[in-house]
Amino acid sequence: MATTPVPATTEIGPPPARSVLRDTAFLRLWAGTTASGLATWALPFVLGLAVLHRELGAAGLGLVLAARTAGFLAAVAVGGVLADRHSRRAVVLWSALAAAAAAPLLALGLGRSLLVMTLAAALAGAGQGACRPAFQALTAEVVVADHRQQANAAMTMAVRTSTLAGPTLTALLAAFVDVGTLLLGIGLLWLVAALLPGRGAPVAGSVAGSVAGSAAPAPRASLRAEFVDGIREARRHPWFLAGLGALTAVIALGYSATGVALPLISRDRYGTGWVMAAAMTAYTVGALGGALVTARRRPRSQGWCAFAGLALYGFAPLSLMLPVHPAVVIAAYVVAGVGIELFNVPWFTATQREVAPDKLARVSSLDFLLSYGLAPVGLALIAPAIGAFGVTPVLAVCAAACFLVPAAAALAPTARHFGRTPGSRAH
Repeated sequence: MATTPVPATTEIGPPPARSVLRDTAFLRLWAGTTASGLATWALPFVLGLAVLHRELGAAGLGLVLAARTAGFLAAVAVGGVLADRHSRRAVVLWSALAAAAAAPLLALGLGRSLLVMTLAAALAGAGQGACRPAFQALTAEVVVADHRQQANAAMTMAVRTSTLAGPTLTALLAAFVDVGTLLLGIGLLWLVAALLPGRGAPVAGSVAGSVAGSAAPAPRASLRAEFVDGIREARRHPWFLAGLGALTAVIALGYSATGVALPLISRDRYGTGWVMAAAMTAYTVGALGGALVTARRRPRSQGWCAFAGLALYGFAPLSLMLPVHPAVVIAAYVVAGVGIELFNVPWFTATQREVAPDKLARVSSLDFLLSYGLAPVGLALIAPAIGAFGVTPVLAVCAAACFLVPAAAALAPTARHFGRTPGSRAH
């Protein structure tokens, strides 16, 4: 997402009695993260409204969204290095402020200058990308180890709830205000993300964690050298490399295939768009259920259970291959949603626990860089593949990958417990 951390003890049994939701520092971080997630989700939807209102063309929308993705990918690795080199709180502040500044620029360029909108979208993506590893590392600073799985579950529940309620709220607001005002509202959300979280505990080995009055620190390595150091730390954890490979395969193949095929299947097989809408809603509802389960559940073989959950996404493309009742497709998406959070929450928690604290943001940035960065590549390849081979063979290959790659990843050393070994000490 320095010193080598001591392996942690296995957390088996009931979770701590005190809820993390009673922790003011976490609530501030949770609210800031939720605001950033809502702003990130809202931008494509609001820009889509601009297309409907003829303030932005379809080609312009594609260019602006591509610029945002490029900004994200360019900044996420740099943000990870900066968050390990400096205060994670400061990185959250400045990157979220950059994203906030992009919102009025988008509003200014709307209907006037596509160049201004493209540059502003790249700035918004850069702010979003730099925020992600910093927020991930800041969670480990703010929340004690015993509460982190609860905290990560609460984070993902907030994101899923925003995804579920956001379209309705935005559609209601669009009836009263114009697209430019909605873009300014996205800027306000980024301001909340910038200003609300508090400062975490200092991290040993970072500039922020150095002791005042100590000898002058040695000159820092270059950004590239420190990023490579983060890659070395990631390679030290076989379960992380296996999990990242499995997650990337499921996103680049499974998500991409269903993203392209679901609208086609809904239209051509069922003759209606409601199947697509119902399936996507079912996926979000299932993800909420999965987050609720992981907030309270501590399986003995945590890694194996997480990989099994990730493999459940294979039921989504599998259901689209067959001429089944729409209820089967919807049920498959519920299962896929549950499974993705059975993986995500323990994955984030294990990364925060096992990775050296002063390299956590860099390792987390690798997660976002590969899993999110390769998704557009998958989308770019899936559509031509469907045109060349047909939708059913492509879905079959992607479903098989979703089932088999996580199963293979579960065989990696330390994958069973995500690095946890009985009898070791917490760090």
